[in-house]
Amino acid sequence: MKIKQILDEALKEIQPDKNYEKEIFEKLDFIIKKISQKNIKAIFGGSGAKGTWLKTFDADIFVLFDYRKFKDKSDKLPDILEKILRKKFSNAIRLHGSRDYFQIKQNKFTFEIVPILKIQKAEQAKNITDVSPLHSRWVLKHKKLVNEMKLTKQFCQAQNVYGAESYIRGFSGYTCEILTAYYGSFLNLIRNATKWEDKVVVDAQKYYKGKDVFKLVNTSKLVSPLIVIDPVQKDRNAAAALGTEKFEHFKNATKEFLKNPSKESFARKNLKSLFLKEKTNNAELIIIQASPLSGKTDVVGVKLLKIYEFLNEKLQKQGFRTKKTDWEWDKRNNAIFYFLFDKKPLSKFIKIEGPPIKIRQHAENFKRMHKKTFVKNNKIYALEQRDCTKPLDLFKNLVKSQFVKERAKSIKIEIL
Repeated sequence: MKIKQILDEALKEIQPDKNYEKEIFEKLDFIIKKISQKNIKAIFGGSGAKGTWLKTFDADIFVLFDYRKFKDKSDKLPDILEKILRKKFSNAIRLHGSRDYFQIKQNKFTFEIVPILKIQKAEQAKNITDVSPLHSRWVLKHKKLVNEMKLTKQFCQAQNVYGAESYIRGFSGYTCEILTAYYGSFLNLIRNATKWEDKVVVDAQKYYKGKDVFKLVNTSKLVSPLIVIDPVQKDRNAAAALGTEKFEHFKNATKEFLKNPSKESFARKNLKSLFLKEKTNNAELIIIQASPLSGKTDVVGVKLLKIYEFLNEKLQKQGFRTKKTDWEWDKRNNAIFYFLFDKKPLSKFIKIEGPPIKIRQHAENFKRMHKKTFVKNNKIYALEQRDCTKPLDLFKNLVKSQFVKERAKSIKIEIL
């Protein structure tokens, strides 16, 4: 199958359902009319406003506050909006963010309502969310590339590199849109991505053409492996949250797709199925479910990530080697950590390397610290009994630790 045909078929499958879209627009219109009043105007926002939303999408509503009247009350906008919402909607929930925002559920739909200042240029922003409508306006200048942007976003979602949250450190939706516009198509983007090296600069508006961006922009904003200059805010790196792991994973995925084009590259992976497929008779799969704490999504997500990193770190320190490990969290249910191991247990004793015997003081100190020592090749070693020879036993101990208890409501372990 040709790449163009694959992309056409993938696009058909990720387009939002027309009936679903019609229904959500009706709900949006209802909420927007309820909120809008003098000096305060609600508008459709996010990927929906840009036309780049996918089959599974969230709907955002931005509530614009008149700049001249409210510019000195930026921190009060959530309080003002809350009073309006409480009168109109009994189920409005306030959520914490860089500026607090709200959530309203209408049947099967969830709407996020964000208070922002109505600004004309990025320099007027009092909060990063104030710039969002300017992002939409810029993306809408590239309407012809809307479907290409959808392919980029879906590809990133399928490869598990989508999301700028600090527990993901991937590509934001806006970054995907900028990259697609810059390269002119999804296919041209991924062809170029295969050749990306560290610190590639993407400057769609050519703000720094012929100039060294690393001398003109605060270096703290340029630590990510990919630099994407925000088209509406030239001193901002839209890809600042991108981590090296996701950057490399995306590059590898683009190479794999060009080598073996497949519609499957746009399908979300079922991690459990992937791990079960790799599990052989000589391997065991341990699945850990962590029930998240309540709170702001990004903060909760970081706590779950910390548990995952903590478990991996302790496994390595104890000498366990995983064949494969990964984790997932859909923001609604439990986080799931997957660990695939060789079934063979570790030896009962672990060998610890000490200093050369010619460094007498250090060698003597090492002997005092360990009961069983021996010398090999003029270096002292110790033999210590392992606390656990099987990963399951180690996990049972680790999940009882204070570190884990402080970051999850409960933990459940399953072995396959």
